[in-house]
Formats: sequence, structure tokens, C-alpha cells
Amino acid sequence: MQNATRPTGTGPLQKREAKLAWRLLAPTLISASLVVILPLLAIFWISFKPIKLADLRVPTPEVYERIRGDINNPGDEALLELRLTNSSRDTAISNVTLRDVIPEGMTILALDPRCTLEGRALFCDLGDWEAGYRERLSMAFTADQAFIDADPNPRDSVAEMSGKTSSVLFNSTFTLDNFVRLFDGREFWSVIWVTLFYSIFGTLGALIVGLFAALLLNKSFRGQGVLRGLYLFPYVAPVIAVAFTWVTLFDPFSGSANALLSQMGLISTPINFFGAKPQALIMVTVFEIWRYFPMAFLFILARMQSISTEMYEAADMDGASPFQQFWYLSVPQLAGILSVLFLLRFIWTFNKFDDIFLLTGGNAGTRTLTVDVYEQAFAVSNIGAGAAVAVVIFAMLVVFSVVFFKYGSQEEGL
Repeated sequence: MQNATRPTGTGPLQKREAKLAWRLLAPTLISASLVVILPLLAIFWISFKPIKLADLRVPTPEVYERIRGDINNPGDEALLELRLTNSSRDTAISNVTLRDVIPEGMTILALDPRCTLEGRALFCDLGDWEAGYRERLSMAFTADQAFIDADPNPRDSVAEMSGKTSSVLFNSTFTLDNFVRLFDGREFWSVIWVTLFYSIFGTLGALIVGLFAALLLNKSFRGQGVLRGLYLFPYVAPVIAVAFTWVTLFDPFSGSANALLSQMGLISTPINFFGAKPQALIMVTVFEIWRYFPMAFLFILARMQSISTEMYEAADMDGASPFQQFWYLSVPQLAGILSVLFLLRFIWTFNKFDDIFLLTGGNAGTRTLTVDVYEQAFAVSNIGAGAAVAVVIFAMLVVFSVVFFKYGSQEEGL
């Protein structure tokens, strides 16, 4: 009699458990997906809209109330003036209405034809307002003793304004002008080149320096813990503090670096490290390497300490040199973690904004795509163009990730 073996995970009980697990995980998965997907969809939406920073403010009808004239005795006449304004110079507002409560003791003599008064409740149907609409609506009134005693301010009772308008952010107007202007600009291709230079050399430099740091600390010796802590300082220190320190040290007039080079006779005039091309781009890349090599150092050192020492002992007995041991034994073992680090560090460096902005502000040939997003969206007030640059960043990183996973190392789960 043959015993049939049921495949694991295919029975009724396993299926019910799997369904229950997915149901329990569903709220978490949906929440995480919304956190990631909704901002991404918003960026894509805005990139196809002709939207400026000022367009984010929805046009609203505004009113400013004041009393013109002197009222000293009961029966004196004055004017209740309403200054009406459309807050937008580009968008019209339709079906504008005003609701207000007039002060006690005020008797309206001449009511505007668009307004009605029931008791003290004032209602005005002001129709449609074109962009930039302005008007002064005046109504004559008399005041009795109650009004004089109260000495009211008409703005004490805030008028309620309402109207219908269409925001450019939510209407059906779409355009490719943001991308057309982006790719037509000669400066944009320079920004891409700067971004690639900064990302590639910053990532490779951080990995190489981290690798050599891990090699130095892979052996036990006195003071090893202190040295490891010093290696971690650039990564854990506040970025604004270290960026300010670098700018101060390399200042062309008062910086220690220029003073030292001058005393050594290596330079005759100060070098503007962060204010001139091409040294500014080189310096921000060196800063990137210095600041983020500790992360690579930690991962690489952890992987090196997990490698069996028996291979190195056997290679040493066979007469292999330290370089041969490193190249033929260590590098193959580290290929997986190096691939993972290169992927993560490249993506993070490609998206890096704060370091460059604090060091140079994107000037002197250091304007990357992320800095360009800020410049377009806030300095130029073109939200649509800034979103278009963000979409380009996303597309380039997607292409890089696809190529990396297709042709990169398959070790360590890649």
C-alpha cells in the first residue's frame, strides 16, 4: 500500500490560516501602500498641471467693512462701506454671496438692490466676480442712541462670504509644457550630469573608503573600540553642524585649509573650494564620501567578521600574498553586501538634498536634480515644473533599479 504525501500548505486548514493571515495583515498593507502611493500619484498629477505656487491658495471672496462718517447724536447719518475683493488675479468666482449681522441701533436707509435685510440679518447676492474683481458697496444708515452707546465696529460681526470656483489643481486642464520646457533647457542636461557625477563617485567613494576602514579594523588590537567610534562620527553628527564646519574650514579668506596650503607654499592665492567650478562639485562629492563611508564600513566589517578564518589560514599556508587573499577570498565573499550597499547608497545619494544645499546652495556647478526641484517649486514658484523634475528623478531611479537587478549581482538575494 502506497502512502500518499499531501503537499504542505495546501490543505483546508492551511488555506483558512493563510486567508486569516492576509485579513489580519490587510490594514497594515493598505496603510503602508497609501503612504507610499498617494504622494507619488500627487507628484505625477501636479507634474502635468500648469500650476504656480500661488495657485495652491484657493480663490476666495473677501470683504473689509468700515463706517465712514461721524456719528455724535441720534439720527446722524453715515455710510456702511463694504470693500469687496477677489483674492485671485487669475481665477473667477461665481455665485458670490454675503451674509452679515448689522450692529444694533443701525437703520439702513439705502439698501443695495442686490441685498435684502430681514431684521438685522443682511444677505447680498453679488453674482459672478471676474479675476481681480474689486468693488466698494456703500449703504447709508442712521444711528440711534443704542448704536452710539455701543460704539460698535462693523468688523466685530464677521461677514460670511461664499462662492464657487475651480482650482487649477483639481480641474481637467493638463499640459506637457512642464516637461517640454524642462528638456528644452540646456541647463537641465548639465544638472543631470552633475547629479550622475555626484551620485556615482559619491557612492563608489563611500564604499571604497568604508572597505579600507573595515580592513583596518578587522583585526583585534588595543583601542579598537575608540577608533570605531571615531569612524562613526561623520555619520551620526548633525548634518548642519558638520556642513558649517566644512564651509568654515575651507573658507577662502579665513579657512584653515587655505592658510595651511599657503604656509606650505603650495598656493599663492586662496582657493574658493565651495564657490567656484569645478572644485565645488569635487568638494561636495568628497563631503558625501566622508559623511557616509561609516555606513558602508559597518556593513562590510560585519560581513568580513562572519567569513571563516580557515580559508585564510589555508591560503596563507599555500603562500598566497595578503593582496591575493583579499582579491580571491575576501572580494567574492563581500560581493553581495557591496551590491546591496551600492544600490542603497546610490538611491540615497541621488535623492540627497540637504548636504549640497547647506554647503553651496546648488551654486558653482553643484545644482543636482533634487536642488532643482526646490529651485523650480519654491524659488521660481513653479510647482508644476518642480513636480516634473521629481518625476524625472523617479523615472531615472526606476530605470537604474531595473538594470541593476537584471544585470547586477545575484548574491545576497539580489
